[in-house]
Amino acid sequence: MTYGATILDAEGLRLTADEKAFFRDADPFGFILFARNLDDVEQIQALCGDFREAVGRNCPITIDQEGGRVQRLLAPLAREWRPPLDHVQLAGEDAVRAMYLRYRLIAHELRTLGIDSNCAPIADVACAETHPFLKNRCYGTSAEVVARIARAVATAHLDGGVLPVLKHIPGHGRATADSHLDLPHVATDPVTLEQNDFAAFQALNDLPLGMTAHLVYEAYDDRPATTSPVMMRLIRERIGFDGLIMTDDISMKAMEGSLEDNARASIAAGCDVVLLCNATLQERISVADAAGTMTEAAQTRADRALAARTQPAPLDILGAERELAGLMGGQVYG
Repeated sequence: MTYGATILDAEGLRLTADEKAFFRDADPFGFILFARNLDDVEQIQALCGDFREAVGRNCPITIDQEGGRVQRLLAPLAREWRPPLDHVQLAGEDAVRAMYLRYRLIAHELRTLGIDSNCAPIADVACAETHPFLKNRCYGTSAEVVARIARAVATAHLDGGVLPVLKHIPGHGRATADSHLDLPHVATDPVTLEQNDFAAFQALNDLPLGMTAHLVYEAYDDRPATTSPVMMRLIRERIGFDGLIMTDDISMKAMEGSLEDNARASIAAGCDVVLLCNATLQERISVADAAGTMTEAAQTRADRALAARTQPAPLDILGAERELAGLMGGQVYG
């Protein structure tokens, strides 16, 4: 079976008849959830069931549940966390263990609802110029620290039966603009990028899924990494990432041109799957048609990623909460 080369979303709390028919035909690799799709436990489980019934398989369903400003699930459905960088700084020398516990609890919450993927960890290395939209979502200011914490975050997800999505490859930390609104340009020299920004991702190049950065790295190309064959080769060959690569949302303002052109350009550049969010049904249909089905290499990566999705290991929830509170001096939640 070859999947559609897309990850798509839904308009509301349950799929409409038109959405069911479209998803049955397009067979997207997976789906992503937003706040508008989330009401209560039974409804979320039912919507996840709708997605999987529509495509006739146990497709991955992902979400942005970083904690802090970016968390789609809120109380009472989920714990509400401090921003990741605040969490790391409060935990100090215990940051690796504290972040593992944080995301192991998040993974448990997600899996209980039927969600089996999360758009984390972030391996972007923060610096003085990092735009506020991203900075406190990062884990640190050095590649070594970021990679170590991001590894713990990824392991926590996998232990919880949730596929982690590494982002934003090959590194978003030097962006001084919000890619939701503008196209950031990075003028940093290749040596610095490879020794710091790219190095964090190289240390995590065995993870099953990754997401691109909508950034122009001027030292390499004048196109965003998402649509740049030069940057995609760098990701595959120098960084060595051989997991399934999805685009960041192609509807973000950083991407110029039509959705269909961006989908085709992303696949042509070397992305495996196109992520489209917050679009109309007709736009989703058009992008699914433009993206087509997965290449043979993409399908192999998809199958390998899905094989990494295992049953959760046992978790002592109260024990994890107590340990985390001890590591954080009781200052766990936002």
